Amino acid sequence: MIASALDVDSPEGPAEAGGEPRRRILHVFRAPVGGLFRHVSDLVRLQAAAGHAVGILCDSTTGGERAERALADLAPNLCLGVVRIPMRRNPHPSDLAAIWHLSRHAAVLGAEVVHGHGAKGGAYARLALASGAIRAYTPHGGSYNYKPGHPLHRLYMSVERLLASRTDVFLFESAYVAGRHRLYVGETTRARVVYNGIDPAEFEPITRAADPCDLVYVGELRAAKGIPTLLDALHRLREQGRSLRLLMVGSGPDAEEIAAHAAQLGLADVVTYEPPQPIRAALARGRVMVVPSFAESLPYVVLEAAAARQPLVATDVGGIPEIFGAAAHELVPPRDAEALASAIAGVLDETEEARSVRIGRLAETVQARFSLQRMGAEVLAGYAAAASAKLRPVRESALSGTGAATSVPLPLRR
Repeated sequence: MIASALDVDSPEGPAEAGGEPRRRILHVFRAPVGGLFRHVSDLVRLQAAAGHAVGILCDSTTGGERAERALADLAPNLCLGVVRIPMRRNPHPSDLAAIWHLSRHAAVLGAEVVHGHGAKGGAYARLALASGAIRAYTPHGGSYNYKPGHPLHRLYMSVERLLASRTDVFLFESAYVAGRHRLYVGETTRARVVYNGIDPAEFEPITRAADPCDLVYVGELRAAKGIPTLLDALHRLREQGRSLRLLMVGSGPDAEEIAAHAAQLGLADVVTYEPPQPIRAALARGRVMVVPSFAESLPYVVLEAAAARQPLVATDVGGIPEIFGAAAHELVPPRDAEALASAIAGVLDETEEARSVRIGRLAETVQARFSLQRMGAEVLAGYAAAASAKLRPVRESALSGTGAATSVPLPLRR
């Protein structure tokens, strides 16, 4: 635990500025790693800079020293502190204790917004007893992407339907996930699509390292990320006489299985594995980045690579077509090693001039549509709309003379 609820110095939120209420915001999520944590970290910095009081509650068993360093780095922006408690990835009886802990922590902080991220954080945020708080939910794919048609998927979507009534605002990070919600959970008037945003500094082109690998993969080492298909595609390309090398940067539960699959294909000598590291450093060490995922929401790794003008091959899943825009026809079907191999060969064989024009257009698309400042502003606008809707029944009840509403939200601190 980095800081407990009782370590917070001031019980009062920041003062009002510019006519907008300053809120006490608690972000709840499981793993302080990966794209979800990147999203939360960006929001924390933006919200703190706007004068809001911000805190975090997340898992204590994930991320190791890297997560500790990242949270310590974020600490100056977290006047409501960081609390870490054990959280299981899958549903578990211990979730009840975690929800109780969150309820108590939110009450001590006087949280006015409890913003859950991912399936686990979203469930906790909406089940917690946080009287009067705005309950916001950003799925980050999560259970929406889990094997549609599978009994567990039906169970997860049943839970989402139950939790929808306890959600004041859905902040979907892609139109794709918003569509999954409509399909499997139902329509809602409390939803917004708020795209992940990229900082202007991330649009600086990278400087290629000496003797880079031909291909680079950056992300979790999990079969669902399509890594077996990438290895199959690499095997096909080498059978065609292409002496290609692959750098895989990341960690994950399927690392041993992936290494065994590579060895089985005779690729052990041409695949290098390295632990997680800053993405621009990893991109500099590969000529083409490959994103072979079976399912995604709106992956930061694609936004970051496109912004850095990194040649890129990706699958046509989730919100990736929303990133590519008019160039979405360049995406390849998931689970298709032959199509993936063909796309990789096409990028490697492209002239430098043609490649530069193509990836420059993609970078311009990302710069125009995926702004970090816009993301922060739209999330705050979502909170404001939810607060207004939460207060409306109380006002209408008072005006109609029918008495107080059964559930009166606490006023926002100003």
